[in-house]
Amino acid sequence: MDLLKQKVADDGVVIDEKILKVDGFLNHQIDAKLMHSVGQTFYEQFKEEGITKILTIEASGIAPAIMAALHFDVPCLFAKKAKPSTLTQDVYQASIHSFTKNTTSTVIVSNEFLNEDDRVLIIDDFLANGDASLGLNEIVEQAQAKTVGVGIVIEKSFQPGRERLEQAGLTVSSLCKVASLKGNEVTFVGDEA
Repeated sequence: MDLLKQKVADDGVVIDEKILKVDGFLNHQIDAKLMHSVGQTFYEQFKEEGITKILTIEASGIAPAIMAALHFDVPCLFAKKAKPSTLTQDVYQASIHSFTKNTTSTVIVSNEFLNEDDRVLIIDDFLANGDASLGLNEIVEQAQAKTVGVGIVIEKSFQPGRERLEQAGLTVSSLCKVASLKGNEVTFVGDEA
């Protein structure tokens, strides 16, 4: 997706060789037009899969996930990192380690919103080690539903996330693949010297 790649090149900030800051358009301030295009691209890639739910994790995955849900005309469901007092039903849960924050959270989804009839597209902002998507897939499996794919906005291809997801039998679609983060420079897959 050329628009996304250009945005990462222009506005992404390399923190170190493993961290790319995209707060200006994805994680803190959201470029709504870009996210609309992201959602449309995921729709085009997965429209034949009979998707009934879009699943993400709070908070950074919500913007691309809600836009994908808009194009699929299905609900967007997000795993919560804390159980609110209003959630009285049983929940599905998984422990997920955040690469960027270096913390582990137990995330939950109410069993009211996910069941064995659902065909789920998981959407996330970044793919590094794959823990978030694997944890969300675990929740889908607990519900006896089916994950039909994983849509990633930005993949750090130099980390093992894609390999881990594919080893788990998941179909992965990444819209922007970063080959390396060195100095102040982002190198994309296909652009390596």
